[in-house]
Amino acid sequence: MEFDINFNSDIPKYQQLVNAINDALSNNSLSSGEALPSVNSICKDYKLSRDTVFKAYSILKDNGVIESVPNKGYYVANDTRKVLLVLDTFKAYKEVLYHAFVNNLPKNVIVDVQFHHYNINNFKTILNNSKGKYYKYVVMTFNHKEVSDVLSDIDNDKLLLIDWNVHSKASNNYVFQDFGKSFYNALEGAISAFKKYKKLVFVYPTFTKHPVESVTYFKKFCEANGFKYKIITDPAEFIIAKHEAYISVSDRILGMFLEQCRTKNFEPGTDVGFLSYNETPTKKFIYKGISVVSTNFQELGATAAAFITNDKTIQSYIPTKLILRESL
Repeated sequence: MEFDINFNSDIPKYQQLVNAINDALSNNSLSSGEALPSVNSICKDYKLSRDTVFKAYSILKDNGVIESVPNKGYYVANDTRKVLLVLDTFKAYKEVLYHAFVNNLPKNVIVDVQFHHYNINNFKTILNNSKGKYYKYVVMTFNHKEVSDVLSDIDNDKLLLIDWNVHSKASNNYVFQDFGKSFYNALEGAISAFKKYKKLVFVYPTFTKHPVESVTYFKKFCEANGFKYKIITDPAEFIIAKHEAYISVSDRILGMFLEQCRTKNFEPGTDVGFLSYNETPTKKFIYKGISVVSTNFQELGATAAAFITNDKTIQSYIPTKLILRESL
């Protein structure tokens, strides 16, 4: 069999190899009991490192997709079920969601991961090409008028929508986070920290795909609690000043904030504050710790996995919570 490895893709090469083998199972190019190419042959044919190939095979083995036979190699395992997971982009917190999802599934479940990158044509291609090939579908949607029509062809009992409640129907299965009221409630937990600053600034750059309802609820929060505030949409206008606290939905802005702090000799949490959206594994280690407002992506992934393992209707919201650290 042949694999299509794109060295310029933002998807890690080991994940591309995992996806390629899952694709081959989906379209019946591979079948139960069939031998897979050896680690050495893939390294040679595709100019991949042994670590990359071995990591891909280890993930597939851990997920019950393949099995190894000493001195013989790797083979496709038996009694597998295929699930399609469609995410928007591959980011650190999405990786947390992905691993929580996969780690809470039985070993006989194959997960094929695709990314739509907020492109409706990509979205259509992924879903239209997957019809009838998967046991269940877990889909992260986005704000486009054609999304509902694309999803309408999938059996509702097999479909789970995750992350953002946009274009969903009352009958859909879902596991969402709340970018509005729950975000507002999380901000209330930071009132004491915010009072150290003269102004709160929400940096909502034009390139973000983050739901705009968070900006609406930020305004409501500031007005209800008497905070002066500002909204910045142009990253070029993001110039930090003493006695201001910044909230941002983009980690690019976090990088700009820390760079400006170093240049201006500002101490985060004292001279200026920062609250970042979406927890990642590294934010508690960056500088002295970055404060975050975030849903629990591990819980979101685990709850989505429960949809795969039973036939019950699921309609759940994962709370958004505040984690205060030194940056605020």
